[in-house]
Amino acid sequence: MSSTSEVGHAKNVANLQKITQQVAVYSLYNPPVENLTVASLQALYATATARLNDVESKRNANKNTITARQLAFENLKPICTRIINLLDILGLPEGTLDQARSLKRAIQGGQKKATTLPEEGKETPTTVSNSRQSFTQQTENFGILLQLLATISNYNPNEEDLQLNNLTAYHQALMSATQAVDQTEAALNTSFIDRDKILYADGTGLYTIVQNVKKYVKSLYGATSPEYENVAGIKFTSPK
Repeated sequence: MSSTSEVGHAKNVANLQKITQQVAVYSLYNPPVENLTVASLQALYATATARLNDVESKRNANKNTITARQLAFENLKPICTRIINLLDILGLPEGTLDQARSLKRAIQGGQKKATTLPEEGKETPTTVSNSRQSFTQQTENFGILLQLLATISNYNPNEEDLQLNNLTAYHQALMSATQAVDQTEAALNTSFIDRDKILYADGTGLYTIVQNVKKYVKSLYGATSPEYENVAGIKFTSPK
């Protein structure tokens, strides 16, 4: 949850173990509620720890795909510049060059007028702003640029990386890189939900359970007892 830091989640789980160890040595501790028993607290600690570990695993996977996507996109803007430079020497109609240049601007940034190839049944957009700089939008515009190149009969570069089949493979790699980020992000979000259910679900989460542990110890030994003071001093935080 956004209102509780990752350190706070881990501290809650660590303190669950601490309070469990404390009440385990209290001779009177024999709660009538199953989820307050020492065995249940120990099981909860194991589950909560597993959820924390899963979040970190999913987070690392997401970070790795983000890094891989960044590397995949590093060459996109230079390649687009080289494509436009090549088109400039082919003697193409100015309208074709304008379409290619506007797509390059859409990929590389800027707010100049564009004449991108519209989707069937849709009007051609009149401007391209910096807001169209997401990876998905860059990939989409690169794909449109490749569609344009496919219509140019004399686009036949000697440089292998600028040849249409290789550009198409590169475009697919860009799409795959972004899809991998989306997939790992979805898995991470699900892991957050699973963790937060264990830690903070109303009535059944770790936070509620440890508050009830403290109340039970208070009922056993009294509010001013050292036994209660020991557990009362173990801090837990909940999302706001």
